Amino acid sequence: MSSLRYGFRCLRDLRSVATRQSRSSAPIRASTNSKICRTFTTTSARQDNGWDRLEQAIQRSSATTELQLPYARPMPASPSYFSRHVQFNDSFVLVQDLARKYARLPTVSPGHAQRVAWKTKEQYRLAVGEAVKSRDYAACIGLVKRLHQIHPDLMPEEVLEGIRPFKRDINIYLNRPKPIPIDKFGRSHGVGRRKSSIARAWLVEGTGEVLINGKTLNDAFGRVHDRESALWGLKTMERMDKYNVWALVEGGGTTGQAEALAMAIAKALAVQEPALKTPLRKAGCLTRDPRKVERKKAGHVKARKMPTWVKR
Repeated sequence: MSSLRYGFRCLRDLRSVATRQSRSSAPIRASTNSKICRTFTTTSARQDNGWDRLEQAIQRSSATTELQLPYARPMPASPSYFSRHVQFNDSFVLVQDLARKYARLPTVSPGHAQRVAWKTKEQYRLAVGEAVKSRDYAACIGLVKRLHQIHPDLMPEEVLEGIRPFKRDINIYLNRPKPIPIDKFGRSHGVGRRKSSIARAWLVEGTGEVLINGKTLNDAFGRVHDRESALWGLKTMERMDKYNVWALVEGGGTTGQAEALAMAIAKALAVQEPALKTPLRKAGCLTRDPRKVERKKAGHVKARKMPTWVKR
């Protein structure tokens, strides 16, 4: 307001100077042309009246109302405002508080809890738009699953709201497994992978013959351990002499090919006899082994080995 008054004071001084100059030049202009003098006088009077009215309005407003702006420090709405992961940190803190608050509520076993499809790390990153670390997301989703096991009759509303950002927007009961049919020749097909090896196996009822890339089992795998690994699913289910196996294997070494073949044979056996799917899963034949060779890093001798330190 003070700067505004100062500006109008400068304009008023400038106007008074312009008015004196116009009055001094008025007789000269009047002798030449009287219409110009009347026009100049009328225009200047209108300008004076406008400035006066504006000044009076400002003085009345400043006299009646004074602007009082108390000092207020701006505070962010979220305590995670200065972090890189605002939404994730807020959700993580909320989940931790809920886990501490309702830690004593009775829970149900994971098998009896309601089936929910949780978001993976990549899906949560896309939904939130933040590069969340794997370790932090794993810790958070563990607490979310623990809260989800609270008894449904005692589930608080704030817990449901807290774990909602981690759920996928799908109906898990509408998902149906894709059936793998048996062809007209009575063959079932299965695919297995391990490291960089891929194996495709076909099973048909027979006498227990095995052909791998057109070779017998002893010619395809020289080590006894690899032979047992390849037929581990048939051996554990005691179906060695009931099915014939014809397989194609490529990529990787003998160990990777044998374990990939074991997974392919187990999948094909589960198609032939669906009742064996649960025992095969418990035996570890249907679970994909995600372990791979870690890549070499720049500045390292191998994946993790560093060069020998030399003092001089």
